[in-house]
Amino acid sequence: MKDQTIIVETTVDADVKTVWSALTNPEKMKAWYFVVNNFELKHGNEFYFYEPGGTNFKHVCKILEIIPEERLRHTWSYPELSKGISVLNWQLRPHGKKTKLKLKHSGIENLADGGSDFSRENFIAGWEEILKKNLKDFLFWEKG
Repeated sequence: MKDQTIIVETTVDADVKTVWSALTNPEKMKAWYFVVNNFELKHGNEFYFYEPGGTNFKHVCKILEIIPEERLRHTWSYPELSKGISVLNWQLRPHGKKTKLKLKHSGIENLADGGSDFSRENFIAGWEEILKKNLKDFLFWEKG
């Protein structure tokens, strides 16, 4: 099956520490991402969430790697709808007083058995909105 890896990159107007907190603090995640259940920044920790409204699929994730303020890598799956597992890799790099954020979502092709909702195009649209609008807006208001 053809590799369908997605890479979304953006520069946000916040330092790495602030962006890391937005990515790993469940209270902050609620404001720009999802209400994440059972999240604990610990290798092997499993957590889950539902996206608000719409199809409301259960997302199940397991933390694979943590390098504080640099990288968070975890699985991404929909066990009720697909046998496949994909992987998210969040990378942060300081860029002056800003942060370069790179999201790599690999293994999307593994989710094909879940149907057309898991198309590469749908993931691209979702990640673009989540990172380039929701997160940026949250960080803008967070700075005050």
